[in-house]
Amino acid sequence: MAIENLLARAQEISSDAERVTQAHLRKVTLPGGAVLGLITLDNGEDHTKPNTFGPRSLLALDEAIDAALADDEITALGVTGKPFILAAGADLTSIAGGGADGVRVVAELGHHVFRKLGEGGKPSFGFINGLALGGGLEVALHCTYRTVMDSAPALGLPEVMLGLIPGWGGAFLVPNLVGPEAATTLILENPLNNGKTLGGAAAYELGLADAVFSGADFLEQSLLWADAVLRGELVVERPEVDRGAAWDAAVERAKGIALAKTGGASPAALKAVELIDAARDGDRDAGFSREDDALEAMSRTPELIASLYAFDLVQKRAKRPAGAPDRSLARPVTKVGIVGAGLMASQLALLFVRRLEVPVVLTDLDQERADKGVAYVHAEIDKLLAKGRINQDKANRHKALVTGTTDKATHFADADFVIEAVFEEMKIKKSVFADVEKVVSPECVLATNTSSLSITEMAADLEHPERVVGFHFFNPVAVMPLLEIVKGERTDDATLATAFGTGKALKKTTILVNDSPSFIVNRLLGRFMGEVGRIVDEGTPVPVVDGAFAGVAPMPPFVLLSLVGPAIALHNNETLHGAFPDRFYVSPALERVVAAKKASYYGPDGAIDPEVEELLEKPSDPVVLDPQEVRTRVLTGLADETRRMLDEGVVVAAEDLDLAMITGAGFSFWNGGLTMLLEREGLGKFH
Repeated sequence: MAIENLLARAQEISSDAERVTQAHLRKVTLPGGAVLGLITLDNGEDHTKPNTFGPRSLLALDEAIDAALADDEITALGVTGKPFILAAGADLTSIAGGGADGVRVVAELGHHVFRKLGEGGKPSFGFINGLALGGGLEVALHCTYRTVMDSAPALGLPEVMLGLIPGWGGAFLVPNLVGPEAATTLILENPLNNGKTLGGAAAYELGLADAVFSGADFLEQSLLWADAVLRGELVVERPEVDRGAAWDAAVERAKGIALAKTGGASPAALKAVELIDAARDGDRDAGFSREDDALEAMSRTPELIASLYAFDLVQKRAKRPAGAPDRSLARPVTKVGIVGAGLMASQLALLFVRRLEVPVVLTDLDQERADKGVAYVHAEIDKLLAKGRINQDKANRHKALVTGTTDKATHFADADFVIEAVFEEMKIKKSVFADVEKVVSPECVLATNTSSLSITEMAADLEHPERVVGFHFFNPVAVMPLLEIVKGERTDDATLATAFGTGKALKKTTILVNDSPSFIVNRLLGRFMGEVGRIVDEGTPVPVVDGAFAGVAPMPPFVLLSLVGPAIALHNNETLHGAFPDRFYVSPALERVVAAKKASYYGPDGAIDPEVEELLEKPSDPVVLDPQEVRTRVLTGLADETRRMLDEGVVVAAEDLDLAMITGAGFSFWNGGLTMLLEREGLGKFH
């Protein structure tokens, strides 16, 4: 599209809803005398609302770059962001409103603006001072040189996870900068691994930046480095990219990743492989044109619609939980008690002390166990210190806040929030709460980390059942974003509001769940694992079943079972079978695997463990399904369970089921979680 027409169309499709990222240009005289035109991206918001690029933001950056290129006093350009953030990529909401034609316009506009940084006739520097995702990283990639802050929290190209491709230069520039092997990791493998990103130091090691600096004076150090480059005192050398056999091998690896992770069901993943392969030609114009074509094509797929739906869930609904009481009802939490000092309890203690920075007391049956829990927390804090994630003062403060004891009466008396993380048995949990209730104030929230048991039953014998709430974390606690907040029949609004406020302070995605067996994620996964267990018991081999779910579940079901632990999976299914015996199947083979204390169905070589193979059912008249039959049968069961959960009012709406499966079970953005996939498969209507 001609430049004049492109700019005019960009103005036409721009939206007042776009949070415009301004590009502030100022002149900086370097020690060597050169004048650098420093462009700072800033949308005027704090760090919780990162810079993004919609049409109006791109036009603002275009104007700033043109001004710097036209100023004869300016000899070089630099681009950086507001504190802690370069940019978080495209403003997907504003861009999607323009339809496929609008996506094409924004694709071409991004190339038109960004490439001026590398082709405008003046050397340019990308100073990556914090988060840089998608277009936020691509704007730096177009620069002649790059520096990065070592503590920058998230650098990456997550577009494939969203049903898109890196379309503002990333799919072409990255393979030609760091080679196709590293590009495959950045463009394909990391996005399909639940949107994994790189820290600043790791990005430097990968070759995305030419220098890495730390500390509050990152920009000053970067400017001095740029001065040395401009004066010729420092020469940046980059390794030659192998365009022969190594490129072929990388493309084959990329194909394998795309098929293993998506089963060929993600057009974006397959297109990313094509673009990495094609980038070998080194033709920038052709590469950018291919990206424009690919983005336009992706914008017409149902996967993109599903991705935008999922993106909206995690960006908006997750921040305003549906059904949560008015936050003004929440009571302050100034001290936390934890019953238990095992691994889960210790993980909870670490999270509470890091996020809330209040005293946290671990209790257990004897002092040795309590001390072991405290030692775990201290060791994890030391690891954070060694990695530079926290400073010595904060490490000392956090360690001092964690204590261990056997004396609940003394140390829980002034606690505002007590959570139990003991053995998953109703009798034990009821006994724990009965003991705790005797020593805490009537307003103290009693939370349970149960993964499946009834909150209502757990609270039934207490004097104040209204202050009991489910607070179900997912393992590992520090990594998994979901926190299911479960309302018992008598849980009051003040307790719920306190739970939601605490969850927010812990930086978790909170979802309201009405008390029901196994809540959201474990109930759906229980139906899923029950169905696949039945299919294997009827005669279909485990590898066939596992191979049926590429592109549906984040990992094959029996690999997931190994990760969760066969005993935990069995307990969940037994709980659900007790509640719904007609729908939830308990596999006799799984019972034997647990009895044999096998931790996985697979051996170290990736094949089925021969001992597990011996424990599987050997029906006299086996029913062997092909992968598509397996997939259809299991998804049909999931569709049935989804409809029942919505009819029962387990959650406010289908959106909450999807948000839970995305953040708690790793279901993909480009499937829209679960319900949009089921609708696309013709298995029901949930919205």
